[in-house]
Amino acid sequence: MKFSDIKGKDSRELQLDAQGLRKELFELRLKAPEEIQSPARFRQIRRTIAQIETVLRDRELAAMRQQAVS
Repeated sequence: MKFSDIKGKDSRELQLDAQGLRKELFELRLKAPEEIQSPARFRQIRRTIAQIETVLRDRELAAMRQQAVS
């Protein structure tokens, strides 16, 4: 998932995506090494989760700043 796609989604969608990715990561960790088709998928999932959390945190901070100004 591209970062621009992540920024284009609303917060609820991002939370659901992160939840699904965490579940996928958990299931990958349970598999035997021979069953894993793409070891690079671990890194992709972790990176995407971090990007989602970054966008969510930025939005949270922006909302807090908005409230402080009001």
